[in-house]
Amino acid sequence: MKEASHRVRGSGGSLRRCILAVALAIGITAVATDHWIANTTLPSLFPPVSATVLDRNGTLLRAYQVESGLWRLPVSASEVDRDYIAMLFAYEDKRFHDHGGVDLRAMARAAWSSVKAGRIVSGGSTLTMQVARLLEDAPTRSFRAKLRQIRVALALERQLDKAAILDLYLTLAPFGGNIEGVRAASLVWFGQEPRRLTPAQAALLVALPQSPEDRRPDRHHKAARAARDRVLARVVGAGALAAGDARAARTETVPTERLPFPQLAPHLANRVVQERIARRSLQASPSPPAGGGRSTSHMVVTTTLDATLQADLEALLRQRARTLGPAISAAAIVADHQTGDILASVGSADLMDPRRKGFIDMTRAVRSPGSTLKPLIFGLAFEQGLAHPETLIDDRPTAFGRYAPQNFDRRYYGTVSVRKALHLSLNIPAVAALEGVGPARMIARMRRAGATPILPPGDAPGLAIALGGLGMTLTDLVQLYAGMARGGEAVALRSLGKRCPARDAGASSACAMNEEAPHHVQGSENPDILTPEAAWHVADILAGAPVPGGAAPDTLAFKTGTSYGHRDAWAVGFDGRHVIGLWFGRPDGAAAPGILGLQTAAPVLFEAFARLKPAPTPLPVAPATVLRLPNADLPQPLKRFRSRTSPATQANAPKIAFPPDGAKLAWRSGDPLALKVGGGTAPFTWLVDGAPLPADPFARQVLATPDGPGFLSISVIDALGKAARARVRIE
Repeated sequence: MKEASHRVRGSGGSLRRCILAVALAIGITAVATDHWIANTTLPSLFPPVSATVLDRNGTLLRAYQVESGLWRLPVSASEVDRDYIAMLFAYEDKRFHDHGGVDLRAMARAAWSSVKAGRIVSGGSTLTMQVARLLEDAPTRSFRAKLRQIRVALALERQLDKAAILDLYLTLAPFGGNIEGVRAASLVWFGQEPRRLTPAQAALLVALPQSPEDRRPDRHHKAARAARDRVLARVVGAGALAAGDARAARTETVPTERLPFPQLAPHLANRVVQERIARRSLQASPSPPAGGGRSTSHMVVTTTLDATLQADLEALLRQRARTLGPAISAAAIVADHQTGDILASVGSADLMDPRRKGFIDMTRAVRSPGSTLKPLIFGLAFEQGLAHPETLIDDRPTAFGRYAPQNFDRRYYGTVSVRKALHLSLNIPAVAALEGVGPARMIARMRRAGATPILPPGDAPGLAIALGGLGMTLTDLVQLYAGMARGGEAVALRSLGKRCPARDAGASSACAMNEEAPHHVQGSENPDILTPEAAWHVADILAGAPVPGGAAPDTLAFKTGTSYGHRDAWAVGFDGRHVIGLWFGRPDGAAAPGILGLQTAAPVLFEAFARLKPAPTPLPVAPATVLRLPNADLPQPLKRFRSRTSPATQANAPKIAFPPDGAKLAWRSGDPLALKVGGGTAPFTWLVDGAPLPADPFARQVLATPDGPGFLSISVIDALGKAARARVRIE
């Protein structure tokens, strides 16, 4: 009995030692495995993705290939159709959210299937293992390669959350040729973002990564269709799709060709991307976010453009330019002058047409503006009390020193109103008005508006600038007209949005850089280009100008221009909300006989406004201080325009003694402001913000009561038509 008892005790000790040994072996294996996983060298978790340029609503305007020539657009699961995600899990990795990177059940099933078939049927790879392979661009069929995938997959699951792993798959999965990622695939095969997919589309996108080259729809259409239908059958069996929906999906056609990626606003897109690259090169490389998420290194540029309007305007200009000849190009800018947002920017009639030099961005090319600056000239004359829309002005052959301009049609109209002179775009009255205003003052106002007029090197501004004797870009011209449309207040135009749209909320750090130095406007506050009264007079005149055939009158304030030699045809116009500028001509600067602002550009301007949504906004009503009188009822000095800049007419000219021009005056509400004039010949006419001031015409000191703080324009005109002006700020 003792011997038996001893054997039992001995047997029990052996069992305990065996259990301890197994436990120790398991522990050692676990520690070794943990060490093996923890010391895995991972590939970069932030592969380069295509830079993308979006419109104001997040619609893709343009994407750029990564350095390897791949189309790999940034995407996350939240931006992809839910049914596609469900099909992907059902077909590829049913237990994606439950395993730690390796699904042992799936691998065992795949091994058994391969043994029975005598060949490899499937590899049992999880989505995480596929991501591991895609990150390293590694082979799949060898034991060593599979072991490496397992190791990287297990390490990925420790480094990233499931959402980040899924996003990597959606970004890296191959779809044939140089297409990677579900977003690029959806755009190239279906012409749409993957946010909304039909079951047939979703099934095709699930099937393609399994054998992307052998199933490319454009090359192997039957194989693509068969693979799609197999996916539909399996996901029905997995409960991810109803049988009826699958039957309907099988009747849907499979695409047979690749579609081009969107390429809207190519000139602007290229510019903003290059500017972003330059800015990034000056900054330190950003650190990747911890725990997964989207990399801060990818580039998403959100613009202020509207993709629908941009596409409509590109088509409109392309069609119109083709009717004008093979070398003619066109450009356009649409802006919201209330916010400064540029809504459309067309740099050429056709980017890919070398005959039109479509690669040149004509929105930024320096050209002669023709007659498009005449509204500003007359606006300054209104502001300074030199003229009124009903003031009579001579249109006769006139020499201004050695400068003797002629009208475009070589005709002269005698004595006309300023209103008619601007309607007919007469040259002699415009030059006469500029002589009174002063070319230097006009250039200063243009710069105040944010424009950059280009004068010949070493030249001072002269009277020729009235007729286009300087250089301007279309962007500058739209900038100038936007300020006049706002009642004379300058506005900074911008093409970049300040925030990412909702679809890119996850890329806030990338979009934090999405700021733009707006088109320059002088001063810390929006300065005035014209007084509100002068700006309204200009808009009122331009709204009554003769319109091209078929266009509705009195809907737009617009002006056309044709530069010397028919090199440039312009049309710029605005309503109560938008401003549009158009240019037609040859980018090489050669003459283009037959192109005219009124006949060529103006009809397209009205068509462009018709494409705006909502419909054009009415122009604003007149300010209460606007002087609206017929010529007969105007103050005597405003009835007829007289040149006031020659030495003879400036002798004994009046001068505003108080307040001096540019002064800042402390003022208490309700108190009158004393105005004093020196020199000149009584009687005097005083204008405050363009409105006559009731006062004793023979007094040299009068009182005016400002409406409130802000800028005040004061003019005084004497009996001989000589004038002085001051602009002050009431605080």
